[in-house]
Amino acid sequence: MSLFPKDLGQAHARLVLCAALALVAAASIAGCGAGYRPVVTPITPSGPASQPASNVVVISVPSPTAQGIATVANYSGDTVMATAPVGPSPITFTLDETGSLAYSYNSDGTVTNIPATNQMQAKNITFTTLPSTARPVNLFSPSAGLWIADLDGNVIDVLTGSPETFKLAIPVAPTPVTVAGPAVIGQRNYAITQGTVASGVDCNNAPTAAPAGEADGIEIASFTVSSRIPLGKCPVYALQSTDGKRLFVLNRGSDTITVINSQNNTLDACVPFVNQIGRTVTCHPSLPLSTAAGLTGAGVPAVAGPVYAEYNSTTGQLLVADYDGNAVNVIDVSLDEFGDDSATFGTTFTIPVGANPASVTALYDGSRAYSANQADGTVTVINLTSHTAEKTVPVTGHPRTVVSTQNSIYGKVYVASPDSPYLTILRTDQDIVDTTVLVQGNVIDVRTSTQNATSGNLINTSRRPGYGQPCYLPGAAASISYETCTTVP
Repeated sequence: MSLFPKDLGQAHARLVLCAALALVAAASIAGCGAGYRPVVTPITPSGPASQPASNVVVISVPSPTAQGIATVANYSGDTVMATAPVGPSPITFTLDETGSLAYSYNSDGTVTNIPATNQMQAKNITFTTLPSTARPVNLFSPSAGLWIADLDGNVIDVLTGSPETFKLAIPVAPTPVTVAGPAVIGQRNYAITQGTVASGVDCNNAPTAAPAGEADGIEIASFTVSSRIPLGKCPVYALQSTDGKRLFVLNRGSDTITVINSQNNTLDACVPFVNQIGRTVTCHPSLPLSTAAGLTGAGVPAVAGPVYAEYNSTTGQLLVADYDGNAVNVIDVSLDEFGDDSATFGTTFTIPVGANPASVTALYDGSRAYSANQADGTVTVINLTSHTAEKTVPVTGHPRTVVSTQNSIYGKVYVASPDSPYLTILRTDQDIVDTTVLVQGNVIDVRTSTQNATSGNLINTSRRPGYGQPCYLPGAAASISYETCTTVP
């Protein structure tokens, strides 16, 4: 069959019509997108910084002979997440640098290993038995292992493994009361000793009559003593700067702080010299805290009696609670780029606070500090820019410990009293009591798992009452001094 001319003309017309329609369609599509079309990137709304995933860990005891209780509460909701028994009548407790493992020393001579997480369960808590004659005073827990100041034989007990078990005892000077060193395992730790004292309350009742102490440097690689550094009278607490270059020892009887150069393993004392940038460097073997020790200026107490300190890495400052002087010292302990004491090292501000500040904490950003004033049951809010007391907040009981967590303008301060079953929580945007959390029995101590969103727990040394540490007797009349306590073994 063949096509006639008429059929060919119709087919051609259809082809022309289809092509025209295709061109129109293409033109309409291309025309809409032919111009410049900017790329739009959505902007995520900016809000407050994320809050720290932090827990607060509390050890409490319902009665002097009862099992102690560990309580883990969550930062964001102030909610008790887990509780578990930890051993009979715990005496002291600390949290390791990672913020995930706690330790308590109990009245039956055992050490409890506590997984301090939201999933804490009694079946995961383990116990370590020390030598039967051991007389522990305080615990030091870096990122791994556990170090214990032990009066039996004047030694430092070292525990290793998982869970930690006794490894060896290192002989040191008489009356070791605490161990301090880098939070992350470093080259050496220091045993802080008080010399020969008659009992554990000599440094509480008559600190100025106590003998001079000694810091024994212990090499971690060999577990041997490499240095014996003189301290002031009645050293009661020590802490390391976060860079590991300086160790600060609080001498309650001398109203001074001994500064140890951890890199050189010596007192921070030297012959003045000119460094590479032309500055004359003078090191500081000790820092005075009271008029008796040589510090002058407004608000300086006649007697300081330092019992606790906290190092703030953001500002390079040391904050010291002067228990006997009712004051907080803010001391510049910054270093220059060569690791020498800076030109402002030792600059001290003294801020009067409430009666008998037993501890102090600083917000991570260095804006404010909070002191736990044991005798009058208050917390003083300190402005670290103006170096003045801004506010006094009444709390439950007679507070002995105050710790904090912060990651933005918001944060929380936790206050614990040995004569109260309530943990008082302050919100730092308004510096008011946010809430109180009821735990099982009076609080032995409290720690936070992190001081901001990234760093761990930098307060990894325990504080047992006695040996210069505040020694409050629950139930005692208010007229009785907080330093009048029974003999501590």
